[in-house]
Amino acid sequence: MMKSDNDVVITGIGIVSCLGVGKEPHVSVLSGTEAIAPRVETERFAPYPVHPLPEIDWSTQISKRDQRQMENWQRLGVFSAGLALDDAGLKENAELCASMDMIVAAGGGERDIKVDTLIVDEGLKRNDREALLNEKLTTELRPTLFLAQLSNLLAGNISIVHKVTGSSRTFMGEEAAGISAIETAFHRIKSGQSTHTLAGGAFVAERADILLLVEGIRAHATGEWAPLWSRSPDNGGGMMMGSVGAFLVLESRAHATARGAHIYAVIDAIEGDRGNRDEGRLEKRLTRMAGLAGSVEDTVVFSGASGVVELSVREKTVLEQTLPGAAIRGYGGLAGHGMEAQFPLGLALAALSLDGATNVPAFDAKNERPMAKPAKRAVVTTVGYTRGEGLAALSADA
Repeated sequence: MMKSDNDVVITGIGIVSCLGVGKEPHVSVLSGTEAIAPRVETERFAPYPVHPLPEIDWSTQISKRDQRQMENWQRLGVFSAGLALDDAGLKENAELCASMDMIVAAGGGERDIKVDTLIVDEGLKRNDREALLNEKLTTELRPTLFLAQLSNLLAGNISIVHKVTGSSRTFMGEEAAGISAIETAFHRIKSGQSTHTLAGGAFVAERADILLLVEGIRAHATGEWAPLWSRSPDNGGGMMMGSVGAFLVLESRAHATARGAHIYAVIDAIEGDRGNRDEGRLEKRLTRMAGLAGSVEDTVVFSGASGVVELSVREKTVLEQTLPGAAIRGYGGLAGHGMEAQFPLGLALAALSLDGATNVPAFDAKNERPMAKPAKRAVVTTVGYTRGEGLAALSADA
């Protein structure tokens, strides 16, 4: 493919998952230099297994004063964004940070579980539940929790801590939010509306309210960890959540080249979609989006499949049919399903793989074939556990 000044390139990667903090532990996994052993918490939220956060020294990116006004999901986003800026060599460049655009994917803030429990318990004793709810919200809930529910507070904190003060956008809506954040950044840069953008998301899985939400539709796996494609409806719905922060610095090729930035990979195309999945509609959308990949020669597929058993089988079947010969790697089996951060995480892993020319080992040895040689192209997918699909095609920077 011919190079263009408006090519969208990845120049900074900030990533945190149960595998570790920063690029290095993830590169180790992608290159096969360390045995793949995902960290899983099976006791704290039993019977639901969760991929927890690693040990993090928040103060390396966020001052203790700023930390006090954030919940963990905000800290994780601000921290990951800082890693991406550091990696791109932009953290100390006040001028470029001031003109940098930002697009964030985030859910709501954490809940006050004690207040929730109090309201439910009191509601069992009274019939005037509307009055009870208003009474408890005005007397029990700390005022700052209302502010913490605002998703764009994460973007605000990134602006405050890292001085990223160009245009700002926030998307909500689980996996589709992460897809839309990257897709919007891609098209703005491709069209010349932006030269450099910080885009990504953060998700903390270690929350009882999130587990309750997912289990409301019987989507969560139960019991012990199992590889992504090997999960069975005999052990719950198949989904295992993971705490993930993933931010990317995206630039136009001209902007990156002018400042001498390292280019990890080029995003060639990206598309998101959503709609009813019955009667083969999901397969039709995925097949159409897979056409963005072009040639499948020397291609690795980073599937962001949620683990929900039926959906994951449907996605893998389409990928095998439309991208024959490509090695498929279900990264949610290692890091867990990161909701808003799932698509940015897949792009980060794909970019690291292409940049390092790695033979990515199988994450599920029984269901993923080995790679004969490093890939020159990558496809990243994310299929939301209830709705929303996305696919991106990347290539190594020749």
